[in-house]
Amino acid sequence: MNFDQSFLNQLSEAKRIVFFTGAGISAESGIPTFRGKDGIWNKLRPEELANFDAFMRNPKMVWEWYNHRKSIIHEAKPNKGHLAIAEMQNHFDEVTVVTQNIDNLHRRAGSKNILELHGNIERNFCIKCKTFYNEELDFSDGVPECKCGGLIRPDVVWFGEYLPQDQFLGGEKAAQNCDMFFVVGTSAVVYPAAGLVYTAKQSGAFIVEVNIEETDVSTICNSSYFGESGKILPAVVEAIKNIRNKN
Repeated sequence: MNFDQSFLNQLSEAKRIVFFTGAGISAESGIPTFRGKDGIWNKLRPEELANFDAFMRNPKMVWEWYNHRKSIIHEAKPNKGHLAIAEMQNHFDEVTVVTQNIDNLHRRAGSKNILELHGNIERNFCIKCKTFYNEELDFSDGVPECKCGGLIRPDVVWFGEYLPQDQFLGGEKAAQNCDMFFVVGTSAVVYPAAGLVYTAKQSGAFIVEVNIEETDVSTICNSSYFGESGKILPAVVEAIKNIRNKN
């Protein structure tokens, strides 16, 4: 992999790194994206499945869809891109993963400092008393209910809902304080999450794009590398190892 010198220079000096990841990195593990020619939204109308009103109208249908997605995710494994990001923790003072993905693959790959902007499909909570249910739910009697009688829903951000404040504010802080900000597998068009790229840019971070193709943020990136993250990010790890060995 041929990296430009400005990127390598920055890599050698960086101490705090942020990886801002989206559906593209999960797609490399076999998890369908929402957008794109094979996206989930091309087969199903999001307004029928991913908002609170839809859940209250037909919780059984919404849960059937989420359980189908969970079965796909459970069979998926972290790919070389996820593993490379986790390995970066051995080479920099601080590595933060700010992800729009709900699949838990970064944690399974070994990343420690993860901010989940859109929730986590492995978690659930009661809509009434907010009690969390992280174990497998029992659907034998229909839609699972809390001890208080409230319906239990997936802990994911639906259309019309705010991002979890602690996660987004943590992402903003990481973007403001990092030396390098990697945009990985995301078209960066979903706000407010996509605004973190501009926050990092305005704060002086070196912006690196790793995507299959150009995106709306390509023009503000200092370096762009187009291809699969599972090929590019392991090469970044090797590059930093070579730099460390020389020093």
